[in-house]
Amino acid sequence: MQMQELTITRREGTGKGAAKRMRRSGHVPAILYGGTSAQTIAVDPKTILRMLHGHEGTTLLLSLKFEGDGGAAKMAILRDMHFDPVSEDLLHVDFQEVSGNKPITVRVAVHPVGEAIGVRETKGILNLVLHELSVSCLPTRIPDRIDADVSNLAIGDVLTIANLTPPEGVRILNDPGQAVATVAPPMAEEVVAPVAAAATTVAEPEVLTERKPKEDAPAAEEGKKAPAAAKKEK
Repeated sequence: MQMQELTITRREGTGKGAAKRMRRSGHVPAILYGGTSAQTIAVDPKTILRMLHGHEGTTLLLSLKFEGDGGAAKMAILRDMHFDPVSEDLLHVDFQEVSGNKPITVRVAVHPVGEAIGVRETKGILNLVLHELSVSCLPTRIPDRIDADVSNLAIGDVLTIANLTPPEGVRILNDPGQAVATVAPPMAEEVVAPVAAAATTVAEPEVLTERKPKEDAPAAEEGKKAPAAAKKEK
């Protein structure tokens, strides 16, 4: 990894009020730890974000130089950044001072290489399970990325940590059996069943051809016969 130079300034005052004034002036508060004592500093957020642009991992190796200071630069790595959840503005940066002859633990990006057999020949789907690795190495040997050759993966195959070859001087700390990439079967196409013709037929309403007799019809008939019966009695 190439070391990049970053100019930093010492900051006076702490707390929310001092931090707000600093951000209005175009800088963000930061802290540099790892040396004899932690130092409160300020950095230009645009410069930090520009350095990260196009960088695959989250680790940056930096040469920090105090503005207006003729002292020696400090070797450090970018450890953490804090962003506003709404505006996504950079709010705070954490740096760790490191030594060129002492191994450190950092995160490094995983980069898939090649086209998997299962993707090329059977239209499988490549899944990158692990996007970053934890590695131990000297600061000057931090790799930009670690390649993962997926070209021999068929459907159902799994590429693990044990299959990776890290650069010289770099030791991967993840479990050797941890999955890095897999190839899944192609997604089945959704088949819509044809609707039965009977289900699409609209039932016609029933037509009644005979009129239902009224409930009082029998009583009416009996009323008509009553006079005839009375004549016989006479």
